[in-house]
Amino acid sequence: MVGSNFDGVVERLRAALAELMKGDPAPSQALFAKTDNVTLANPLGGVSQGWDNVAASIAKAAAIYRDGEVVSLENCATAVVGDLAYVVLIERFRVRVSGRADLDDVALRTTNIYRRDGNEWLLVHRQADTRVSAQAPESVAH
Repeated sequence: MVGSNFDGVVERLRAALAELMKGDPAPSQALFAKTDNVTLANPLGGVSQGWDNVAASIAKAAAIYRDGEVVSLENCATAVVGDLAYVVLIERFRVRVSGRADLDDVALRTTNIYRRDGNEWLLVHRQADTRVSAQAPESVAH
C-alpha cells in the first residue's frame, strides 16, 4: 500500500523526465538526494556514485535528447516501507537521440529507490536499462 505522503512521486518523476527529453537536466537532478551514497545506473552504462557524479551523468544524458515527450509510465510495482520506497516502471518516450533527424521510440525498465527526507521523497538510487521485454538466456553472456 502506498502512503498518501508518497502520492505524487511518479508524477514529479514524469515532469522531470519530460524536461530531460527536451535536454534540460535540472528537474531530474532535483529529484536526487545530494549525498555521497546516492547512485545512478543509467542506460548509457556504468554506475555513478555521489551527488556530483550523478548530476554530471544526468547532464550527459540530457545532452543527447531533444524534442522528446513522455509517452507513458507503466507502474509495475510500488512499495513504501517506513522511510524507504521503490517504484518499478516501464518508461516510454518519443525523442530525438544524439542529433538523429527522426524521433525514436525509447523504452526503459527502471527501478527508483526513494528515501524520505522530512516531507519530501528523494531518489537515492535509479537504475534504467533498455531490457524491457523478456530476453533469451544466452543474451546475458558476453
